Amino acid sequence: MGVKLPAFQTLVDAHWRDVARLAHALAGPVDGDDVAQQAWTQALAAYPSLRSAQNLRGWLLTITHRCAMDVHRGRARRAVPHDDPASLSTHPQAAPADADLPDGPLWAVVAALPPRQREAVVLKYVADLDHPTIAGVLGTSPAMSRRLVSDALATLRKDVP
Repeated sequence: MGVKLPAFQTLVDAHWRDVARLAHALAGPVDGDDVAQQAWTQALAAYPSLRSAQNLRGWLLTITHRCAMDVHRGRARRAVPHDDPASLSTHPQAAPADADLPDGPLWAVVAALPPRQREAVVLKYVADLDHPTIAGVLGTSPAMSRRLVSDALATLRKDVP
């Protein structure tokens, strides 16, 4: 017999802010709405086949994280227009990871963090997740999620003016 799941609209009502905040934090203001919409679409498609109703918030945020990473992968593959193509080096450079982050010294340091540390900090302080849930989203252990957040905070404390 299947698991008794709440109506999908109940899930949306309870967690839409969390999904939107995480999408914007991970994908930036330009792509944040698209990431949130994609996450909800994927969640709706997978919802009827869920085997457990435990930690639905973590499940949704994992989907949101994966959608945001898809956007970042897509950015790396997109062509970047240039006025003078001849001036480009023979080794093209990817668009900077901080292209969609707000201005300011804190955001510059956050953007410069290694990707896993940046994701862990966003999940901890923007999505307000605990370490076991962060570990599930990142596919690592709770101890490693603590270490990623700790290392990121040490860098932020050192580098933010």
